[in-house]
Amino acid sequence: MHPNPTFRRTELARSLDLVRARSFGTLAVSAEGAPLLSHVPFLLSEDASYADLHLVRSNPICRAARDGLPARLAVNGADGYVSPDWYGDPGQVPTWNYVAVHLTGTLEPLPHAQIDTLLAEQSAAFEARLAPKTPWTMDKMDPEVRAKLQRMILPFRLRIDEVDSTWKLSQNKTAEMRESAAEKLQTGFGMDLGTLATLMKDPPADEA
Repeated sequence: MHPNPTFRRTELARSLDLVRARSFGTLAVSAEGAPLLSHVPFLLSEDASYADLHLVRSNPICRAARDGLPARLAVNGADGYVSPDWYGDPGQVPTWNYVAVHLTGTLEPLPHAQIDTLLAEQSAAFEARLAPKTPWTMDKMDPEVRAKLQRMILPFRLRIDEVDSTWKLSQNKTAEMRESAAEKLQTGFGMDLGTLATLMKDPPADEA
C-alpha cells in the first residue's frame, strides 16, 4: 500500500464494493525465497469477514496452508500512467495512478466435501452477471467428469483481519490539475482508463 495517507482515506464500504465487483485477485503467502503467489477468483462474504476460494491440489500454497497460514489477497482496480505534461504545471513528475485493496488474514483449508458447494456458489454468482444469458449450472456436467475435476482442487477460506486500500488519484494535486490530467488520460496506457479518469475528476470521499 502507498504510504501517503492522502491516498488511503477512501471509505471501507467503497473499497469492499470494488472487491466484490472484481472477485479476482492475487493470493500471496510467505515462503523461503520468494513469496508464493496465485491468481484466484473468490467470493467475499456479506459481512466481509472471509473470502472463499479454491486452488489446484498441486499449487504449493495448498501444502503450505494445511494448518492455516498468514496470507494476503490483493485486488486491483483501474490504473494508468500519468504524464507530468498533463497537469499543466512544469513542477510535476511522472507517476502511476491506481486503485488497489488488500485483504489480510489467515488462509485455512476447508473440508473437501465443501468443494461442490463452493464451486456452485461461485459459478452462480459469476453467471448471474451475464444476464440475460441462461446461467450455466454444474448439473450440466457429466457426473464422472465433474467428480474427477473436483478431486483435483481444494477449497480454502481466507479469514479476514484487516482491509487496506489505496485509491491513488492525484488527490495531492489541485482540482484543476486533476481535471486536466484526467481529460488526457485516455490517450495513454493502463487498465480501465475511463474509470480511472472519472475517479480522478471526483475522488472518493474520506472516511468519516
